[in-house]
Amino acid sequence: MELNREHFRAIIYFNFQRQLSQQEYLAELLSIFGNEAPHQSTISRWYGEFKRGRVSLSDDPRVGAPRTAVTQENVDAVRRLIIEDRHVTYREIEASLKISKTSIQKKLHVELRVRKLVSRWIPHLLTEDQKAARVNCIVSGDESWIYCYEPENKRQPAVWVFQGEEKPTKVIRSRSVSKKMVATFVSKADHIATIPLNEQRTLQKINPERSIILHQDNASSRTAQKTRQYLTEENVELLDHPPYSPELSPNDFFTFPKIKNRLHGQRFQSPKEAVDAFKNAVLDLPANEWNKCFENWFKRMQMCINLLKVQVWNSIVFSDESRFCLGMHDGRARVRRRRGERRNPQGNMNAQRYIHEVLEPHLLPYLDTLADPTLQQDNARPHVARVTIDFFQHNDVTLLPWPPRSPDLSPIEHVWDMMGRRLLNLQRPPQTLEALREELVVAWNEIPQEDIDHLIRSMPRRVGGCIHTLLNIKGL
Repeated sequence: MELNREHFRAIIYFNFQRQLSQQEYLAELLSIFGNEAPHQSTISRWYGEFKRGRVSLSDDPRVGAPRTAVTQENVDAVRRLIIEDRHVTYREIEASLKISKTSIQKKLHVELRVRKLVSRWIPHLLTEDQKAARVNCIVSGDESWIYCYEPENKRQPAVWVFQGEEKPTKVIRSRSVSKKMVATFVSKADHIATIPLNEQRTLQKINPERSIILHQDNASSRTAQKTRQYLTEENVELLDHPPYSPELSPNDFFTFPKIKNRLHGQRFQSPKEAVDAFKNAVLDLPANEWNKCFENWFKRMQMCINLLKVQVWNSIVFSDESRFCLGMHDGRARVRRRRGERRNPQGNMNAQRYIHEVLEPHLLPYLDTLADPTLQQDNARPHVARVTIDFFQHNDVTLLPWPPRSPDLSPIEHVWDMMGRRLLNLQRPPQTLEALREELVVAWNEIPQEDIDHLIRSMPRRVGGCIHTLLNIKGL
Protein backbone atom coordinates (compact mmCIF):
# COMPACT_ATOMS: atom_id res chain seq x y z
CA MET A 1 0.00 0.00 0.00
CA GLU A 2 1.37 3.40 -0.97
CA LEU A 3 0.90 6.11 1.66
CA ASN A 4 0.19 9.71 0.69
CA ARG A 5 0.64 12.94 2.63
CA GLU A 6 -2.66 12.73 4.48
CA HIS A 7 -1.86 9.17 5.64
CA PHE A 8 1.39 10.33 7.20
CA ARG A 9 -0.35 13.34 8.75
CA ALA A 10 -2.85 10.96 10.36
CA ILE A 11 0.04 8.90 11.78
CA ILE A 12 1.65 12.10 13.08
CA TYR A 13 -1.64 13.09 14.72
CA PHE A 14 -1.96 9.60 16.32
CA ASN A 15 1.54 9.80 17.84
CA PHE A 16 0.89 13.40 18.89
CA GLN A 17 -2.10 12.12 20.90
CA ARG A 18 0.16 9.40 22.38
CA GLN A 19 2.35 12.30 23.62
CA LEU A 20 5.48 10.92 21.98
CA SER A 21 8.30 13.41 21.51
CA GLN A 22 9.29 14.40 17.99
CA GLN A 23 12.65 12.59 18.29
CA GLU A 24 10.99 9.37 19.49
CA TYR A 25 8.41 9.49 16.77
CA LEU A 26 11.01 10.25 14.05
CA ALA A 27 13.13 7.27 15.14
CA GLU A 28 10.03 5.05 15.03
CA LEU A 29 9.09 6.25 11.49
CA LEU A 30 12.62 5.73 10.17
CA SER A 31 12.71 2.20 11.53
CA ILE A 32 9.43 1.37 9.77
CA PHE A 33 9.39 3.43 6.53
CA GLY A 34 13.06 4.23 6.01
CA ASN A 35 13.66 6.90 3.32
CA GLU A 36 9.91 7.27 2.71
CA ALA A 37 9.41 8.72 6.21
CA PRO A 38 8.56 12.45 6.48
CA HIS A 39 11.34 14.89 7.21
CA GLN A 40 11.90 16.15 10.77
CA SER A 41 10.84 19.68 9.75
CA THR A 42 7.50 18.29 8.48
CA ILE A 43 6.90 16.46 11.77
CA SER A 44 7.80 19.58 13.76
CA ARG A 45 5.48 21.76 11.66
CA TRP A 46 2.48 19.45 12.06
CA TYR A 47 3.12 19.01 15.81
CA GLY A 48 2.87 22.79 16.02
CA GLU A 49 -0.35 22.83 13.99
CA PHE A 50 -1.96 20.17 16.23
CA LYS A 51 -0.89 22.10 19.36
CA ARG A 52 -2.76 25.12 17.98
CA GLY A 53 -5.91 23.03 17.68
CA ARG A 54 -5.88 22.08 14.02
CA VAL A 55 -7.91 18.98 13.14
CA SER A 56 -7.90 19.05 9.32
CA LEU A 57 -5.32 16.93 7.51
CA SER A 58 -5.88 18.51 4.08
CA ASP A 59 -3.79 21.31 2.55
CA ASP A 60 -4.95 24.88 3.05
CA PRO A 61 -6.51 26.54 -0.02
CA ARG A 62 -3.85 28.39 -2.02
CA VAL A 63 -4.06 32.10 -2.68
CA GLY A 64 -3.77 33.06 -6.34
CA ALA A 65 -5.55 32.73 -9.62
CA PRO A 66 -8.59 30.41 -9.48
CA ARG A 67 -8.48 27.09 -11.29
CA THR A 68 -11.17 28.45 -13.58
CA ALA A 69 -8.81 31.17 -14.94
CA VAL A 70 -8.18 29.13 -18.07
CA THR A 71 -11.74 28.60 -19.23
CA GLN A 72 -13.23 28.59 -22.67
CA GLU A 73 -14.98 31.85 -21.84
CA ASN A 74 -11.70 33.57 -21.00
CA VAL A 75 -10.00 32.06 -24.05
CA ASP A 76 -12.76 33.48 -26.26
CA ALA A 77 -12.41 36.85 -24.53
CA VAL A 78 -8.67 36.94 -25.27
CA ARG A 79 -9.39 35.97 -28.89
CA ARG A 80 -11.85 38.88 -29.22
CA LEU A 81 -9.32 41.34 -27.77
CA ILE A 82 -6.70 40.22 -30.29
CA ILE A 83 -9.13 40.44 -33.21
CA GLU A 84 -10.19 43.95 -32.15
CA ASP A 85 -6.61 45.17 -31.67
CA ARG A 86 -3.70 43.16 -33.08
CA HIS A 87 -1.30 45.38 -31.09
CA VAL A 88 -2.89 44.61 -27.70
CA THR A 89 -0.32 44.03 -24.94
CA TYR A 90 -0.15 41.67 -21.97
CA ARG A 91 -0.81 44.60 -19.67
CA GLU A 92 -3.97 45.62 -21.51
CA ILE A 93 -5.32 42.04 -21.55
CA GLU A 94 -4.55 41.68 -17.84
CA ALA A 95 -6.32 44.93 -17.02
CA SER A 96 -9.34 44.01 -19.15
CA LEU A 97 -9.92 40.42 -17.96
CA LYS A 98 -8.46 40.64 -14.42
CA ILE A 99 -6.39 37.47 -14.82
CA SER A 100 -2.70 36.81 -14.22
CA LYS A 101 0.05 37.10 -16.80
CA THR A 102 0.77 33.36 -16.52
CA SER A 103 -2.82 32.53 -17.45
CA ILE A 104 -2.66 34.97 -20.36
CA GLN A 105 0.52 33.30 -21.65
CA LYS A 106 -1.17 29.87 -21.52
CA LYS A 107 -4.19 31.17 -23.42
CA LEU A 108 -2.09 32.85 -26.10
CA HIS A 109 0.55 30.21 -26.73
CA VAL A 110 -1.18 26.96 -25.71
CA GLU A 111 -4.90 27.47 -26.28
CA LEU A 112 -4.93 29.98 -29.17
CA ARG A 113 -1.44 29.19 -30.55
CA VAL A 114 -0.76 32.78 -31.58
CA ARG A 115 2.55 34.59 -31.91
CA LYS A 116 3.38 38.30 -31.96
CA LEU A 117 5.35 38.96 -35.12
CA VAL A 118 6.68 42.06 -36.82
CA SER A 119 4.53 42.90 -39.83
CA ARG A 120 5.90 42.38 -43.32
CA TRP A 121 5.41 45.41 -45.53
CA ILE A 122 3.84 45.10 -49.00
CA PRO A 123 3.93 47.56 -51.94
CA HIS A 124 1.01 49.64 -53.16
CA LEU A 125 -1.63 47.69 -55.04
CA LEU A 126 -1.12 48.50 -58.72
CA THR A 127 -2.52 46.97 -61.88
CA GLU A 128 -0.26 44.88 -64.09
CA ASP A 129 -0.26 47.60 -66.75
CA GLN A 130 0.83 50.21 -64.22
CA LYS A 131 3.60 47.95 -62.99
CA ALA A 132 4.82 47.27 -66.49
CA ALA A 133 4.72 50.95 -67.47
CA ARG A 134 6.61 52.25 -64.45
CA VAL A 135 8.87 49.38 -63.44
CA ASN A 136 10.21 47.87 -66.63
CA CYS A 137 11.94 51.12 -67.59
CA ILE A 138 13.75 51.56 -64.24
CA VAL A 139 17.48 50.89 -64.26
CA SER A 140 19.42 50.82 -60.99
CA GLY A 141 23.18 51.36 -60.99
CA ASP A 142 25.96 51.24 -58.43
CA GLU A 143 29.72 50.59 -58.10
CA SER A 144 31.74 48.14 -56.05
CA TRP A 145 35.31 46.84 -55.71
CA ILE A 146 36.14 43.42 -57.19
CA TYR A 147 39.23 41.81 -55.59
CA CYS A 148 41.58 39.26 -57.13
CA TYR A 149 41.13 37.27 -53.92
CA GLU A 150 38.50 37.72 -51.22
CA PRO A 151 38.47 35.15 -48.39
CA GLU A 152 35.43 33.04 -47.61
CA ASN A 153 33.04 34.30 -45.02
CA LYS A 154 32.61 32.43 -41.75
CA ARG A 155 29.64 30.33 -42.88
CA GLN A 156 30.97 29.16 -46.23
CA PRO A 157 33.57 26.65 -44.91
CA ALA A 158 31.06 25.10 -42.47
CA VAL A 159 31.14 21.27 -42.43
CA TRP A 160 29.18 18.52 -40.70
CA VAL A 161 30.97 17.04 -37.67
CA PHE A 162 30.06 13.80 -35.88
CA GLN A 163 30.06 13.59 -32.10
CA GLY A 164 33.57 13.10 -30.81
CA GLU A 165 35.33 14.55 -33.87
CA GLU A 166 37.61 17.57 -33.56
CA LYS A 167 36.26 20.95 -34.49
CA PRO A 168 37.54 22.14 -37.91
CA THR A 169 40.00 25.01 -38.14
CA LYS A 170 40.91 27.31 -41.04
CA VAL A 171 43.76 29.73 -41.54
CA ILE A 172 42.67 33.36 -41.74
CA ARG A 173 43.43 34.94 -45.12
CA SER A 174 43.37 38.62 -46.05
CA ARG A 175 41.85 39.99 -49.23
CA SER A 176 44.30 40.88 -51.97
CA VAL A 177 45.52 44.38 -52.64
CA SER A 178 44.92 44.03 -56.39
CA LYS A 179 41.36 45.14 -57.18
CA LYS A 180 39.16 46.80 -59.76
CA MET A 181 36.03 48.92 -59.44
CA VAL A 182 33.06 48.05 -61.62
CA ALA A 183 29.75 49.77 -62.27
CA THR A 184 26.77 47.42 -62.55
CA PHE A 185 23.36 48.32 -63.97
CA VAL A 186 20.33 46.06 -63.57
CA SER A 187 16.62 46.18 -64.34
CA LYS A 188 13.65 44.09 -63.34
CA ALA A 189 14.04 41.87 -66.40
CA ASP A 190 17.79 41.21 -66.42
CA HIS A 191 21.32 42.44 -65.96
CA ILE A 192 22.08 45.29 -68.38
CA ALA A 193 25.82 45.89 -68.14
CA THR A 194 28.88 45.65 -65.91
CA ILE A 195 31.55 48.23 -66.79
CA PRO A 196 35.09 48.36 -65.33
CA LEU A 197 35.87 51.91 -64.29
CA ASN A 198 39.18 53.42 -65.29
CA GLU A 199 40.70 55.24 -62.32
CA GLN A 200 37.26 55.02 -60.68
CA ARG A 201 36.10 58.22 -62.38
CA THR A 202 34.70 57.38 -65.83
CA LEU A 203 30.98 56.67 -66.09
CA GLN A 204 29.69 55.74 -69.53
CA LYS A 205 26.13 55.99 -70.70
CA ILE A 206 24.33 52.69 -71.35
CA ASN A 207 22.11 52.13 -74.37
CA PRO A 208 21.59 55.81 -75.38
CA GLU A 209 18.55 55.01 -77.54
CA ARG A 210 16.55 53.53 -74.69
CA SER A 211 14.29 55.73 -72.54
CA ILE A 212 15.01 54.87 -68.93
CA ILE A 213 14.46 56.05 -65.37
CA LEU A 214 17.83 55.86 -63.66
CA HIS A 215 18.10 54.99 -59.98
CA GLN A 216 21.36 55.70 -58.15
CA ASP A 217 22.43 56.63 -54.66
CA ASN A 218 23.66 60.05 -53.50
CA ALA A 219 27.42 59.58 -53.89
CA SER A 220 29.21 62.83 -54.69
CA SER A 221 30.09 61.68 -58.24
CA ARG A 222 26.38 61.14 -59.00
CA THR A 223 25.02 64.30 -57.44
CA ALA A 224 27.69 66.55 -58.95
CA GLN A 225 26.40 69.35 -61.13
CA LYS A 226 28.31 68.06 -64.16
CA THR A 227 26.72 64.61 -63.82
CA ARG A 228 23.21 65.97 -63.44
CA GLN A 229 23.70 68.31 -66.39
CA TYR A 230 24.88 65.41 -68.58
CA LEU A 231 21.90 63.24 -67.62
CA THR A 232 19.52 66.11 -68.32
CA GLU A 233 20.99 66.64 -71.78
CA GLU A 234 20.55 62.93 -72.50
CA ASN A 235 16.89 63.04 -71.34
CA VAL A 236 17.52 60.56 -68.54
CA GLU A 237 14.97 60.84 -65.75
CA LEU A 238 16.35 60.35 -62.23
CA LEU A 239 14.58 58.39 -59.52
CA ASP A 240 15.02 60.09 -56.14
CA HIS A 241 16.97 58.16 -53.52
CA PRO A 242 16.84 59.01 -49.79
CA PRO A 243 20.22 59.73 -48.17
CA TYR A 244 22.03 57.07 -46.11
CA SER A 245 19.83 54.28 -47.49
CA PRO A 246 22.00 51.49 -48.99
CA GLU A 247 19.22 49.04 -48.14
CA LEU A 248 17.13 50.71 -50.88
CA SER A 249 19.63 50.05 -53.67
CA PRO A 250 19.11 46.69 -55.48
CA ASN A 251 22.82 46.35 -56.14
CA ASP A 252 23.67 46.89 -52.48
CA PHE A 253 21.20 44.46 -50.96
CA PHE A 254 21.13 41.86 -53.78
CA THR A 255 23.60 41.93 -56.69
CA PHE A 256 26.92 42.62 -54.99
CA PRO A 257 26.39 40.43 -51.88
CA LYS A 258 25.01 37.50 -53.91
CA ILE A 259 27.74 37.50 -56.56
CA LYS A 260 30.61 38.20 -54.18
CA ASN A 261 29.57 35.29 -51.99
CA ARG A 262 30.05 33.04 -55.00
CA LEU A 263 33.52 34.47 -55.65
CA HIS A 264 34.72 34.25 -52.05
CA GLY A 265 37.66 31.86 -51.75
CA GLN A 266 38.53 31.96 -55.47
CA ARG A 267 41.92 33.37 -56.50
CA PHE A 268 42.38 35.26 -59.78
CA GLN A 269 45.62 36.21 -61.50
CA SER A 270 44.60 39.74 -62.47
CA PRO A 271 41.83 42.30 -61.85
CA LYS A 272 40.59 41.71 -65.40
CA GLU A 273 40.12 37.99 -64.68
CA ALA A 274 38.26 38.83 -61.47
CA VAL A 275 35.98 41.27 -63.31
CA ASP A 276 35.28 38.67 -66.03
CA ALA A 277 34.37 36.10 -63.35
CA PHE A 278 32.05 38.67 -61.78
CA LYS A 279 30.35 39.34 -65.13
CA ASN A 280 29.88 35.64 -65.83
CA ALA A 281 28.37 35.07 -62.39
CA VAL A 282 25.95 37.97 -62.95
CA LEU A 283 24.95 36.63 -66.36
CA ASP A 284 24.26 33.20 -64.86
CA LEU A 285 21.50 34.59 -62.65
CA PRO A 286 18.06 33.65 -64.03
CA ALA A 287 15.50 36.31 -64.91
CA ASN A 288 13.19 35.40 -62.03
CA GLU A 289 15.98 36.34 -59.58
CA TRP A 290 15.97 39.91 -60.89
CA ASN A 291 12.18 39.96 -60.66
CA LYS A 292 12.35 38.89 -57.01
CA CYS A 293 15.03 41.51 -56.40
CA PHE A 294 12.80 44.33 -57.64
CA GLU A 295 9.79 43.01 -55.71
CA ASN A 296 11.92 43.07 -52.58
CA TRP A 297 12.98 46.59 -53.50
CA PHE A 298 9.37 47.76 -53.68
CA LYS A 299 8.65 46.21 -50.28
CA ARG A 300 11.58 48.11 -48.82
CA MET A 301 10.30 51.36 -50.31
CA GLN A 302 6.83 50.67 -48.91
CA MET A 303 8.43 50.17 -45.52
CA CYS A 304 10.01 53.62 -45.77
CA ILE A 305 6.62 55.10 -46.67
CA ASN A 306 5.05 53.57 -43.58
CA LEU A 307 7.95 54.70 -41.44
CA LEU A 308 7.48 58.18 -42.86
CA LYS A 309 3.91 58.12 -41.55
CA VAL A 310 5.24 57.38 -38.09
CA GLN A 311 7.81 60.18 -38.40
CA VAL A 312 5.03 62.61 -39.31
CA TRP A 313 3.16 61.71 -36.14
CA ASN A 314 6.39 61.98 -34.15
CA SER A 315 6.56 65.69 -35.02
CA ILE A 316 3.14 66.34 -33.44
CA VAL A 317 2.90 67.60 -29.86
CA PHE A 318 -0.17 66.16 -28.17
CA SER A 319 -1.85 68.17 -25.41
CA ASP A 320 -4.79 67.78 -23.07
CA GLU A 321 -5.99 68.49 -19.53
CA SER A 322 -7.24 66.06 -16.91
CA ARG A 323 -8.63 66.31 -13.37
CA PHE A 324 -7.05 64.32 -10.52
CA CYS A 325 -8.78 64.42 -7.13
CA LEU A 326 -7.67 63.62 -3.59
CA GLY A 327 -10.82 61.55 -3.09
CA MET A 328 -13.98 60.49 -4.85
CA HIS A 329 -15.48 63.31 -6.89
CA ASP A 330 -19.02 63.59 -8.28
CA GLY A 331 -18.25 66.48 -10.62
CA ARG A 332 -19.95 69.12 -8.43
CA ALA A 333 -18.03 72.05 -6.98
CA ARG A 334 -19.25 73.04 -3.48
CA VAL A 335 -18.32 76.39 -1.91
CA ARG A 336 -19.40 78.38 1.16
CA ARG A 337 -20.77 81.85 0.43
CA ARG A 338 -22.98 84.48 1.93
CA ARG A 339 -26.53 85.03 0.72
CA GLY A 340 -26.48 87.03 -2.52
CA GLU A 341 -22.73 86.51 -3.06
CA ARG A 342 -21.74 85.24 -6.52
CA ARG A 343 -19.53 82.21 -6.92
CA ASN A 344 -15.96 82.84 -8.11
CA PRO A 345 -14.95 79.84 -10.28
CA GLN A 346 -11.21 79.89 -9.54
CA GLY A 347 -10.79 76.19 -10.30
CA ASN A 348 -12.17 76.21 -13.85
CA MET A 349 -9.95 76.39 -16.95
CA ASN A 350 -10.80 79.27 -19.29
CA ALA A 351 -9.06 80.76 -22.30
CA GLN A 352 -7.11 83.36 -20.33
CA ARG A 353 -5.80 80.81 -17.83
CA TYR A 354 -5.00 78.43 -20.69
CA ILE A 355 -2.84 81.11 -22.35
CA HIS A 356 -1.14 82.60 -19.28
CA GLU A 357 -0.67 79.41 -17.19
CA VAL A 358 -0.08 76.77 -19.88
CA LEU A 359 0.81 78.11 -23.31
CA GLU A 360 3.12 81.06 -22.51
CA PRO A 361 5.23 79.60 -19.68
CA HIS A 362 5.41 75.96 -20.80
CA LEU A 363 4.27 75.14 -24.33
CA LEU A 364 5.86 77.93 -26.39
CA PRO A 365 9.40 77.44 -24.95
CA TYR A 366 9.13 73.73 -25.73
CA LEU A 367 7.85 74.28 -29.28
CA ASP A 368 10.80 76.61 -29.93
CA THR A 369 13.16 73.66 -29.40
CA LEU A 370 11.53 71.61 -32.20
CA ALA A 371 12.22 71.89 -35.92
CA ASP A 372 8.71 71.89 -37.41
CA PRO A 373 6.18 71.13 -34.66
CA THR A 374 2.42 70.77 -35.00
CA LEU A 375 0.19 71.15 -31.94
CA GLN A 376 -2.73 68.81 -31.33
CA GLN A 377 -5.53 69.78 -28.98
CA ASP A 378 -9.18 68.87 -28.71
CA ASN A 379 -12.10 71.22 -29.20
CA ALA A 380 -12.61 72.27 -25.58
CA ARG A 381 -13.85 75.85 -25.22
CA PRO A 382 -10.54 77.26 -23.91
CA HIS A 383 -8.76 75.71 -26.91
CA VAL A 384 -11.03 77.08 -29.65
CA ALA A 385 -11.80 80.49 -28.13
CA ARG A 386 -11.08 83.47 -30.37
CA VAL A 387 -8.39 84.82 -28.04
CA THR A 388 -6.63 81.43 -28.06
CA ILE A 389 -6.73 81.12 -31.85
CA ASP A 390 -5.36 84.66 -32.17
CA PHE A 391 -2.57 83.75 -29.76
CA PHE A 392 -1.58 80.74 -31.91
CA GLN A 393 -1.63 82.80 -35.11
CA HIS A 394 0.45 85.56 -33.53
CA ASN A 395 3.10 83.01 -32.41
CA ASP A 396 3.07 80.99 -35.69
CA VAL A 397 1.87 77.79 -34.03
CA THR A 398 0.56 75.22 -36.51
CA LEU A 399 -2.58 73.41 -35.30
CA LEU A 400 -3.65 69.92 -36.26
CA PRO A 401 -7.34 69.85 -37.31
CA TRP A 402 -9.21 67.69 -34.81
CA PRO A 403 -12.63 66.07 -35.31
CA PRO A 404 -15.22 66.94 -32.64
CA ARG A 405 -16.13 64.46 -29.89
CA SER A 406 -13.16 62.20 -30.59
CA PRO A 407 -11.36 61.48 -27.30
CA ASP A 408 -10.54 57.98 -28.56
CA LEU A 409 -8.24 59.51 -31.19
CA SER A 410 -5.99 61.25 -28.68
CA PRO A 411 -3.14 59.05 -27.35
CA ILE A 412 -2.77 61.27 -24.31
CA GLU A 413 -6.13 60.04 -23.02
CA HIS A 414 -4.45 56.67 -22.49
CA VAL A 415 -1.62 58.41 -20.64
CA TRP A 416 -4.14 59.90 -18.20
CA ASP A 417 -5.55 56.43 -17.70
CA MET A 418 -2.08 55.02 -16.91
CA MET A 419 -1.46 57.74 -14.34
CA GLY A 420 -4.92 57.33 -12.78
CA ARG A 421 -4.45 53.56 -12.38
CA ARG A 422 -1.10 54.12 -10.71
CA LEU A 423 -2.62 56.53 -8.19
CA LEU A 424 -5.37 54.02 -7.40
CA ASN A 425 -2.76 51.36 -6.65
CA LEU A 426 -0.87 53.48 -4.12
CA GLN A 427 -0.83 51.93 -0.63
CA ARG A 428 -0.95 55.40 0.94
CA PRO A 429 -2.97 57.81 -1.22
CA PRO A 430 -1.89 61.47 -1.08
CA GLN A 431 -3.72 63.57 1.49
CA THR A 432 -2.75 67.07 0.32
CA LEU A 433 -2.65 68.85 -3.03
CA GLU A 434 1.13 69.15 -2.84
CA ALA A 435 1.49 65.41 -2.24
CA LEU A 436 -0.90 64.78 -5.15
CA ARG A 437 1.25 66.95 -7.45
CA GLU A 438 4.38 65.01 -6.43
CA GLU A 439 2.71 61.66 -7.08
CA LEU A 440 1.50 62.86 -10.49
CA VAL A 441 5.05 63.84 -11.46
CA VAL A 442 6.33 60.44 -10.31
CA ALA A 443 3.57 58.65 -12.22
CA TRP A 444 4.37 60.66 -15.37
CA ASN A 445 8.11 59.91 -15.17
CA GLU A 446 7.52 56.18 -14.59
CA ILE A 447 5.54 55.70 -17.82
CA PRO A 448 7.84 53.69 -20.14
CA GLN A 449 8.78 55.52 -23.31
CA GLU A 450 7.93 52.37 -25.25
CA ASP A 451 4.29 52.71 -24.14
CA ILE A 452 4.15 56.29 -25.43
CA ASP A 453 5.86 55.28 -28.69
CA HIS A 454 3.30 52.50 -29.11
CA LEU A 455 0.46 55.00 -28.72
CA ILE A 456 1.99 57.33 -31.32
CA ARG A 457 2.56 54.43 -33.72
CA SER A 458 -1.12 53.59 -33.39
CA MET A 459 -2.22 56.97 -34.76
CA PRO A 460 -2.24 55.93 -38.47
CA ARG A 461 -4.42 52.98 -37.52
CA ARG A 462 -6.77 55.14 -35.44
CA VAL A 463 -7.17 57.79 -38.11
CA GLY A 464 -7.56 55.11 -40.79
CA GLY A 465 -10.37 53.54 -38.74
CA CYS A 466 -12.19 56.88 -38.58
CA ILE A 467 -11.84 57.39 -42.34
CA HIS A 468 -13.08 53.87 -43.00
CA THR A 469 -16.08 54.43 -40.73
CA LEU A 470 -16.85 57.77 -42.40
CA LEU A 471 -16.80 56.17 -45.84
CA ASN A 472 -19.11 53.41 -44.66
CA ILE A 473 -21.56 55.97 -43.25
CA LYS A 474 -21.61 57.91 -46.52
CA GLY A 475 -22.04 54.70 -48.51
CA LEU A 476 -18.68 55.05 -50.27
